[in-house]
Amino acid sequence: MTTVIFSHGQESGPWGTKIQAMSDVVKEDGCDVDSIDYRGIIDPTRRVEKLVRECSNIEDSLILVGSSMGGHVATAAAESLGALGLFVLAPAYFMEGHEELTPSPPTIPICIVHGWHDVIVPVENSIRYARECSATLHLVNGDHQLTGNIDQINEYLMQFLRRIIK
Repeated sequence: MTTVIFSHGQESGPWGTKIQAMSDVVKEDGCDVDSIDYRGIIDPTRRVEKLVRECSNIEDSLILVGSSMGGHVATAAAESLGALGLFVLAPAYFMEGHEELTPSPPTIPICIVHGWHDVIVPVENSIRYARECSATLHLVNGDHQLTGNIDQINEYLMQFLRRIIK
C-alpha cells in the first residue's frame, strides 16, 4: 500500500481546497492519505521535524506532496523518510535572504508545478531547482495559490503517482 502525505503552506491549513481535491483523486487511485497540521509552527526546521515524527510509524511506501513552504518541508524530509517520490506546488526554494535553507534535492523522482504569475515564490526558483536536479517541471497559467489550476494539478499528480507506484 502507498500513503500520500500532504504538507500545507505557511498561510493555509491541513485540509485546504487544494489538499482536499488532491486527496480525493489520490484515494480514488487506492492510496491512503494524511495531511500534517503545521499551524502555529513558523520555523521550517520544526515543521520538517514534525513531518518526520508523524511519518515515523508509517510502514507503507510514502509519496510526499507539499505546497509552498510545505514543498520545502516535504523536500527536506524526503530522504530521511525513504519517500518514493516528491510532488510539490510552488515550493519555497531559494527564497531571497534564505537561499541557504533550500534543501538539497533528494535522489527520488520529483515533480514541480508552479504558476507563471506567482508573486510570492518566483517561478524562476522552481526552474532553477528543476534544472539542478532534472525534476519534471510543469509551468501553468496560475498564481501562487494555484486553486484555478486544480484539474491540471490533479492530472499531473495522477500521472506522477502511476509512474512511481506502477
